[in-house]
Amino acid sequence: MMALLIRVSKQVQRKSFQNPLLYRLSSECSASRKGPESKEECKWMFGSSQDILAVVRGHVEVRQNFISEEEENELFKEVETGLRKKRYEFDHWDDAIHGYRETERLQWGVTCESILRRVRAVAFPEDSPLLGPVHVLDLDKDGYIKPHIDSVKFCGSTIAGLSLLSDSVMRLTPENKSTDWVDLLLSRRSLYILRDDARFKFTHGILKDEESFFSGQKVPRHRRISVICRNLPV
Repeated sequence: MMALLIRVSKQVQRKSFQNPLLYRLSSECSASRKGPESKEECKWMFGSSQDILAVVRGHVEVRQNFISEEEENELFKEVETGLRKKRYEFDHWDDAIHGYRETERLQWGVTCESILRRVRAVAFPEDSPLLGPVHVLDLDKDGYIKPHIDSVKFCGSTIAGLSLLSDSVMRLTPENKSTDWVDLLLSRRSLYILRDDARFKFTHGILKDEESFFSGQKVPRHRRISVICRNLPV
């Protein structure tokens, strides 16, 4: 019996080290801050190394279930009115997005305005000047966002986006070292926030469906709408 237990233990250890992604994830969990937030962080952030995770920590945040199903439905009803009049485009003025429709909204209904106030309250400093119109980006199931850094002419230090209709994976890549990467699991109804170094020194993009994996697990991509708030350059 003891020999059997030793043999099973060795097999489990061998499998763990054969999967470097699994090893990195477990190592990151054990090395991160103590307390309940450390386990939560490991659920939505995953990277090519502990070093690159250390660089972005504090500059990225994903809040799961930030909105309810009812709030998602309210947002969808408001933005769908403008989106359904447009066709999906498969080229973009700066070649950053493939398979998309987009619009901007300045006026919102009472429920949606309340949601956006919550987004702004958690994502931006109290005195931060905000970009008035909210950007709405609709990605087709076969659409994706290529790695890019948003222009400093139109956006300040922070980007905050709600994810509607579908889970997806956002990949951050250091601008000067493309072999490193950090993946963020953007679950449906979550809020992601990119600040400072993650905003200026990393490209970000949404992986296409066939490449949409997080920590080795497939994350099926469907039609995805993001509702994005930004602050102004200072």
